[in-house]
Amino acid sequence: MIQFPNLETYLPLIQLARAEDLGPRLEDATSNLCIPESLIGVATLLQQQPGIVCGLPMVEHICRIYDERLRVEMIPGFHMEIIEGRFSDQKITPLLRIRGPMRSLLSAERVILNFLQHLSGVATLTNRFVKRVEGTSARIVDTRKTLPGFRSLDKYAVAVGGGENHRYGLYDMILIKDNHLVQFSLHHLAESLVEIVRKSRSERPSQKIEVEVDNLEQLKEVLKVEGIDYILLDNMDCPTMIQAVEMRNACSGKGRVLLEASGGVTLETVRSIALTGVDRISVGAITHSAPALDIGMDIEPQ
Repeated sequence: MIQFPNLETYLPLIQLARAEDLGPRLEDATSNLCIPESLIGVATLLQQQPGIVCGLPMVEHICRIYDERLRVEMIPGFHMEIIEGRFSDQKITPLLRIRGPMRSLLSAERVILNFLQHLSGVATLTNRFVKRVEGTSARIVDTRKTLPGFRSLDKYAVAVGGGENHRYGLYDMILIKDNHLVQFSLHHLAESLVEIVRKSRSERPSQKIEVEVDNLEQLKEVLKVEGIDYILLDNMDCPTMIQAVEMRNACSGKGRVLLEASGGVTLETVRSIALTGVDRISVGAITHSAPALDIGMDIEPQ
């Protein structure tokens, strides 16, 4: 079972969302005018579009921050551990209920939906990419293209959708990109990388090392270097990636370096990329451009 992120990583986001919605006086002006303070209501969360629901564990924490009297209730036959991460192709799928003061339900509605719609959208789009590469050896991985504060949640949603997580940040993996290598000529690339790898293994022995290449000439030099875990093929077309896979496969005795394709990957192109024989395909779109999944909340007085 995929572990939901620790509360500490996303609690500030909930608090920020509440503060910007309720303003400096922390009030819902419309609900305070229209709804009696004593009125109790029941809200039902409904998935209204085929896809994968994601983020339900957040709902209880959001409710507590808005009003300790709000109580999350599971609908009979629908358990959170079953619903979370499940694909539903039904027109309407009930998710859970929330019971408590009507004013608080109305105040929390948009923040609850914003989180659920976004994370469910990420999980659903990821799953569409994963399904497109079924039957190949390629895995779909995410990137650091996330909104500030959302990284742990987005990476969780990617995993829920069947994708895999790339590095979390700049600190947990060595990824040597073109802007790092611009100081080295092609002629000295291999020897420069040998020293970088040696230093990395000495100072950070557990961290994976990846090197980005833009063309086959660079790839040829990088393949000479032992100790590299991944090579990132940046914005290469499929015929070039096929050659890159053949070059990698021709290397022996140095361990199998994995090849990762990256750059402008879409649902229309991802299967062709996977069929080149690359091991991983990184897709920024699954986090930075995922459309929100349609989830609604029906609220009624009890």
